[in-house]
Amino acid sequence: MLCRAKTRSGGICQLKGNPKNGRCHLHGGASTGPRTAEGRSRIAAAQYKHGRRSKAFVAAQRARNAKGKAIKRELKSIEIRGCLQNANSSH
Repeated sequence: MLCRAKTRSGGICQLKGNPKNGRCHLHGGASTGPRTAEGRSRIAAAQYKHGRRSKAFVAAQRARNAKGKAIKRELKSIEIRGCLQNANSSH
């Protein structure tokens, strides 16, 4: 079975097509994707890069950022109270 896809030059592709979808490897017939759960998990593992965008990492990062902001707010309020107390005690 030939691919018979239209080429850029306007002709018909003469390469052997994939039995599942009829197209050659140049026109979309190289793979029809994983079919089994094991195959899908293998593809998912291959696509995993670093995990810095995973839901767990992003949630932990947001929690750290919120904790840091709370600490900054508390320090600022302590600093303001300290300045007010110093101003009151100097009068």
